[in-house]
Amino acid sequence: MSVSAELLDLAGEVCPYTFVRAKLRLEELPLGAELHVLVDHAPAAENVPRSLVAEGQEVVSVTPEGARWRIVTIKRSEPHLLRPRTAR
Repeated sequence: MSVSAELLDLAGEVCPYTFVRAKLRLEELPLGAELHVLVDHAPAAENVPRSLVAEGQEVVSVTPEGARWRIVTIKRSEPHLLRPRTAR
């Protein structure tokens, strides 16, 4: 793990909370930041990376570590905010 990487340990959490917590943490980080997410819920090892990519983030790797998985992601986009429609 590089010096600038953040670690988010989500052991004991299940989907969809694993993705929600990872997404919220990424929102707090600057573009280009690296986040290592640790999960121990097997479906999260598939769902979190897929959902992060759908949100515009880069998933570098998903690596098993014993009974856990390490998901390494890099923040590549900011959250999309809904803009109010203008009256015509």
